[in-house]
Amino acid sequence: MKKELKSRLRKIKLVITDVDGVLTDGGMYYTKQGDIMKRFHVRDGMGVTLLRNMGIPTIIITKEQTRMVKIWSKNMKIQQLLDGIKVKELTLNKICKNNDVKPNEIAYIGDDVNDFEILKKVGLAVTPRDGIGSIKKICHHVCSKDGGHGAFRELADLILEIKNEIKK
Repeated sequence: MKKELKSRLRKIKLVITDVDGVLTDGGMYYTKQGDIMKRFHVRDGMGVTLLRNMGIPTIIITKEQTRMVKIWSKNMKIQQLLDGIKVKELTLNKICKNNDVKPNEIAYIGDDVNDFEILKKVGLAVTPRDGIGSIKKICHHVCSKDGGHGAFRELADLILEIKNEIKK
């Protein structure tokens, strides 16, 4: 692991994630009744749990407002769900204040243009392997996993590896 990445990981006290393209594969599945369904990877959920157990909460910021994300967030004991957010970077100051953290103590994982500005403002910017090219260019780490296939867990494992080293 590169020295700069390790240095950034050591500082992380809070993780923020997008939903579509990060926690899900970005696909939207429709039932006959027109309901949208999303698929979440169980390992990403375990990543949220492992981070929480280490004292690192997870916050979701998403443009979408769907019942299934609310349910998943509640089941995973997500610290806060900010849904219906069109300009994500405008939430950063309030998140920092409410959680007593600085931007450089936040990891954000996103995959598309609406994540661009907030990714530039946090201490650790991460994208899944299938994030768009312009996002990959500004991120400190590009996951080996695609969105919805364990990318969030990969980020969680990186943070936990460094935090466990510090504890020892």
